[in-house]
Amino acid sequence: MAEPRTPVEVVARAARATDLADLDGAVSNCFACPRLVSWREEVARTKRAAFREQHYWGRPVPGFGTSDARIGILGLAPAAHGGNRTGRIFTGDRSGDVLFAALHRAGLANQPTSVAADDGLTLRDTRIFAAVRCAPPDNKPTPAERDTCAPWLHREVGLIRPTLRVVVALGAFASAAWWPVLRDVYGVRPPSPRPVFGHGAHWSGTAAPELLGCYHVSQQNTFTGRLTPLMLDDVFARAKQLAGVD
Repeated sequence: MAEPRTPVEVVARAARATDLADLDGAVSNCFACPRLVSWREEVARTKRAAFREQHYWGRPVPGFGTSDARIGILGLAPAAHGGNRTGRIFTGDRSGDVLFAALHRAGLANQPTSVAADDGLTLRDTRIFAAVRCAPPDNKPTPAERDTCAPWLHREVGLIRPTLRVVVALGAFASAAWWPVLRDVYGVRPPSPRPVFGHGAHWSGTAAPELLGCYHVSQQNTFTGRLTPLMLDDVFARAKQLAGVD
């Protein structure tokens, strides 16, 4: 099946995805954003010195986790030398180290580390996905790239809609990407004005999952103490409570 190369083709291919496996395969073969395609492939060619002997994934990164997830974790985009290298979201970088350690403490991951796609990591009641599926230069997707990628997120949420109860948005960008999901997946009008993003902020509507804000697990936040392990533990404890996860 032809790879999506335009926004219109992304919309059509996402809509045709019959299950998560089909969607994941379609996501990983997307070429719709020329700037992101060029960047992800350049990073995969040049590599970081520490990983020069490794084969880089160099493609869009699909979601990861269970098909009956009650908790969703929404991030910004894969890291150039993390998910773009390993092929799994939040895998192989410092942000992933922090995130999966917290998920393990919460009983939502079977191990506290995430170093490679074949390292045996599994999640419980949880699925992780990103607003943008390719690693962007300087970790900054453009609004057009966000919008082009949105159908992948919307279809993924649609496929786990029967069980999804709460979404943890990692950062303001992810939080903003959630509001169109309400309209396109749930048929719910997004709140106006939009709630201000903040760590621990909680939005609850009708006929849609609850939304929890959490500072992104970036090195900038974790190294400076803006986001601590205790703060993450509190967010995931609240997510479990809202989702009805023991």
